[in-house]
Amino acid sequence: MSLPEKQKTAVVVRENGKLRFEIERASIPKLGSQDVLVRLSVTGVCGTDIALASGEIGPTCRILGHEGVGRVVQLGSGLTESQVKIGQRVGVAWQRDICGTCTMCLSDGGETRCLQQLQSGRKVDGTFAEYTVVPFRYLTVLPEGPEDQLIAPILCGGVTIYKALKICGATAGQWVVISGAGGGVGALGIQYSKAMGFRTIAIDAGKEKEQYCYDLGAEVYIDVTMTKDTSSVVKEKTGTLGATAVLVTAGSGRAYQDAMTMLGPFGTLVCIGIPPPTQLVNFHPLLFIDMGIRIIGSAVGTRLDILEAVGFLQRGLVKPVVQMTTLEELSEVGQQISAGKAIGKFVVRLGEDRLRSSNL
Repeated sequence: MSLPEKQKTAVVVRENGKLRFEIERASIPKLGSQDVLVRLSVTGVCGTDIALASGEIGPTCRILGHEGVGRVVQLGSGLTESQVKIGQRVGVAWQRDICGTCTMCLSDGGETRCLQQLQSGRKVDGTFAEYTVVPFRYLTVLPEGPEDQLIAPILCGGVTIYKALKICGATAGQWVVISGAGGGVGALGIQYSKAMGFRTIAIDAGKEKEQYCYDLGAEVYIDVTMTKDTSSVVKEKTGTLGATAVLVTAGSGRAYQDAMTMLGPFGTLVCIGIPPPTQLVNFHPLLFIDMGIRIIGSAVGTRLDILEAVGFLQRGLVKPVVQMTTLEELSEVGQQISAGKAIGKFVVRLGEDRLRSSNL
C-alpha cells in the first residue's frame, strides 16, 4: 500500500510549569531492516503518559503514548511475510524492545526490567501518532476478535494489574484490596480480581466511584474521604486480621502508608502506582517482622502476560470501560486524569477509523 508523506501526531509542550498537547504533522518514521511499520487505529491514554508529560519522572520524547493497537503495513528490508504478514494486528506497549542479554532479561520474567529497554514515549516516539515503528523481534501479535479499543487499555493498565494479581500471593476466595480502584488501572483490577476468584475491596476517594466499583465486581467499597481508619474497616468487613494482599495503584504516598496496616499475617503489599518524589512513606520494621509482611513491586508485564490478559477479554470475563476521544482533546483528557475525575479508560481514535464507545 502507498503511504502518505506526513502523519498526524500529538506532541507534548511544556511552558511556564504547565503542559499541553499540540497537533503536529510529522514524517512517517523510517524502518530499519528488522523493523515493521504499524498503522495505529487506537491508543489508550495512561496516567503514566500524563506523569511523563509533566516531566516529573525524567526526560521523554515529544510523542508519548504506549497503548497502541494497529496493523502492520510495511516490513523492513530484512523481513519477509513468512515472518510477519502485512495486515497482521499487533499491540504497541510500554516496552518497545529489550536487549535480551542483561541480568534482568535472563531472569525468569525479568524482561520488564531490562537494563537497556526502549520504552514507548520515553526512549522512542510513542503511540500518540498514526504510525509507529516496532522491532520485529519484540512484536506483540494480537489475536483477532476483540475490538481494538477494548484491547488498547489492556496493553498497559490491564496487563499491569493482571500481572500484579498473579504474583500477589492470594488464592481464590481470599481478600484482595485494590487502592485507587476507581482509576483506569484499578477498575480493570476489580474485574481481573473477580475473574481470578478473589474477593475484592475497592478503595478510592469520592461517593461517585462507589457504584462504579460495585458494578465492576467489588464486594466492599471504602471512601477514604469519609473514613479515617481504613485498616479497621478492612478487618471488620473481611472478618479477618487483614487482607491477603493490597495492591496500590494510586500514585499517592498516603495510599501506601495506609496499605501497610490493612494487611493480615504474611500478607503482600504490591507497589504499582508511583507517587511524586516528595511523597515518602514511613514505617517501622517491627510491623513486617511481627506480621511476616512482604513488599514487592510490579511493572507492566511480558508479552505472554499481555496475551494472557487479553484472553480474559476474549472469554468475556473482563471488559474495559472506554471513553473514545481524539488527539485534539488530549490536553483536556490529561487534566481529567490528573484531577482524578476520569471514569474508565480514555482511548484515542486515530486516522479515519470510527470506533464505538464501550460500556459495561
